[in-house]
Amino acid sequence: MATRSQLGDYLRARRELVHPEDVGFPVGYERRRVPGLRRDEVAIRAGISTEYYLRLEQGRESHPSDQVLDALARALLLDEVATAYLHELARTPLPQRAEVGDEVSDGVRWLIDAWPLTAAVVHNRRIDVLATNALARAISPTFRVGVNSLVSLLTDPRERALHEGWEGLSARSVGLLRSMSAQRSTDPQLQSLVAELSKQSSRFRELWDRNDVVQVSDGTHVLRHPEVGRLTLHFARLPLTGTDGQSIFIYHAEPGTPSADALATLAARG
Repeated sequence: MATRSQLGDYLRARRELVHPEDVGFPVGYERRRVPGLRRDEVAIRAGISTEYYLRLEQGRESHPSDQVLDALARALLLDEVATAYLHELARTPLPQRAEVGDEVSDGVRWLIDAWPLTAAVVHNRRIDVLATNALARAISPTFRVGVNSLVSLLTDPRERALHEGWEGLSARSVGLLRSMSAQRSTDPQLQSLVAELSKQSSRFRELWDRNDVVQVSDGTHVLRHPEVGRLTLHFARLPLTGTDGQSIFIYHAEPGTPSADALATLAARG
């Protein structure tokens, strides 16, 4: 009997997103019963047998060699981040750890509180808010300890109204969650979060089923703040070494711009 595996689910999801014509398979007038590539087409492109590929998708084989994984990545047109994620899925899962606290160090708290014109939020690997500074809380009321930023982004109308690029931000955020949970699929808190979001958000279900992964490092957010208007903010994600997946997300404006003036106004009100 076929069994489910995270590796198999990922291969299946990515296979369904590759159009045959994108990889040189003629379509013509043939009626295809599946979206994307068929299993035999992936196997041909990867240079492996269809039976072996079927065992991978069904979870009956879960530890392919690095060479096979690289061949599958090429067959499925995976980028560098997605290829690294594929390799992670094929590794032996991390042992279930004892409950690890999400306590933020005093040094990190002092650091972010010393940035009056830079908003800062500390997240864990499940994107729960662990700590914020005053400017972050002035930008969004959902930046408060105990809130899961992905839940608020996908279910809170205030968050959708705040973010001008909500569609792209939601896709990146779900992809980030997946990338940080490759070997933590048995984490009960992660499972609870995925179940909650799957129940509450059709957008989450759509994105989670795609199995996209991203590594967020920096970029730009455009916000529509209800008090100071449009804000163009640069952001960066700073992983905290020595923690279980904590990161500081910082948001700042280019000096001399209207956005910088608006941030200064928010900071003064705090």
